[in-house]
Amino acid sequence: MDFTFFIGIDVSKDELDFAVQRGRELLFHREVTNQPNQIKAFLKELDKILGFKLSSTVFCMEHTGVYCNHLLNVLHKKNASISLEAATHIRNSQGNIRGKNDKIDSIRIASYAYKNREELRLWKPKRAVIQQISHFSAMRLRLIEAKKMLTVPLIENGPFLNKKEAKDNNRLCSATLRAIQADIEKTEKALNSIIDKDPELKKLFDIITSVEGIGLVTAVQVIISTNEFKDINNPKKFASYSGVAPFTDDSGRVVKKARVSHMANKKMKTLLHMAALTAIRYNSDLKQFYKRKVEIEKKNKMLVINAIRNKLILRIFACVNQNKKYEKNYQRLVA
Repeated sequence: MDFTFFIGIDVSKDELDFAVQRGRELLFHREVTNQPNQIKAFLKELDKILGFKLSSTVFCMEHTGVYCNHLLNVLHKKNASISLEAATHIRNSQGNIRGKNDKIDSIRIASYAYKNREELRLWKPKRAVIQQISHFSAMRLRLIEAKKMLTVPLIENGPFLNKKEAKDNNRLCSATLRAIQADIEKTEKALNSIIDKDPELKKLFDIITSVEGIGLVTAVQVIISTNEFKDINNPKKFASYSGVAPFTDDSGRVVKKARVSHMANKKMKTLLHMAALTAIRYNSDLKQFYKRKVEIEKKNKMLVINAIRNKLILRIFACVNQNKKYEKNYQRLVA
């Protein structure tokens, strides 16, 4: 699409900073409260600009989670063109920068939108059910972190306390830990219930979990991260997104060992790591692969585990693309 106006938005919990550009020319900056009525009032202000048309305007912002929701909802109802970019992607595209505040950031985002106008990917909202399981999955993770904050000190401090003190500490926390565990289980049941009620999601979930090593939590996160494989439908791209794909870093005669990047979805990478460990235990093929690489070929354990993470990704995407469950004893037909 050909855009005339480029609006960069710095999003925070309480405020939205708008930088309005016509082409490369900055027209003005405006700060408004992060509330729907204030956003609608700003859009009315834009209508007063000579030559302004919503259809020839793109709104660009960094992905800041729920803080973007009011803005996205209002703009989507207006059928506005929206570009939702990762903060690191915008930052890395601007080279060395000095100085930072909300106004400057909004101007930089508007400038980024103009410079990259031909490559901008327009945002499309996820289905409501995907947004719902995303919220529940995040809640489950927070509950697990809360439980961990209590259990780890109890375990670590126990050996250094006398038996009575250790017992008293455990007793004082026991009711809270039981309550948190109950909430974790309720959240998991809610996730299962949502999946079971949506035929499309249920079918996709059954296909993913048919791959040995992939459980409820990992499958849900894969679906959320790929937006039901609509945003990411290539296994190599997903491996890169998850920090599993190794990249070379060679220069001239200096040849370095390929390594995975730290720029990744760490949550997804952790889940794939746990899935790989489970697969090594229960999948005979991957178990033999791990033993051969580690015990016979003397490969680094983490290198082999990363290879298994890649194998799991390839299996998931192969099954989804073929719309069929994983077959453990699958044999390729030879023409």
